[in-house]
Amino acid sequence: MEEKVFSFGEVSKHNRNGDCWVIIHGKVYDVSRFLDEHPGGEEVLVNASGKDASVDFDDVSHTNYAQGLMKDFLIGKIDANTLPKMEKECTTHDASSSRGSTTELLLNAVPFFMLAFAFLLHYYNNSSSDNN
Repeated sequence: MEEKVFSFGEVSKHNRNGDCWVIIHGKVYDVSRFLDEHPGGEEVLVNASGKDASVDFDDVSHTNYAQGLMKDFLIGKIDANTLPKMEKECTTHDASSSRGSTTELLLNAVPFFMLAFAFLLHYYNNSSSDNN
């Protein structure tokens, strides 16, 4: 069976509570009946509805179970030619390349270095007071 192809304009009309469609990696999902069950709350899906939610989806670590549920809500695929330029870049962007960015690495490393610095400072202060 061939997947139904939707235009971005058609998907963008389904953007409210009770009528939520999202685009994730070029696929269109009708998540309207999943609103009450979504662990992050229905507002997360409502806010992502009617547009490409690929980046939002990738930013959250979804379990294999959650990713398996997606097939139950799949209704077709997006016509990439109808996507606005910014949406097209998000849909075709490889999520793994954004996760390995230098900025993200630095943001994750800063708390570690702050904790290490605080530990060393505490250790140095305690050893200095023991010598007096």
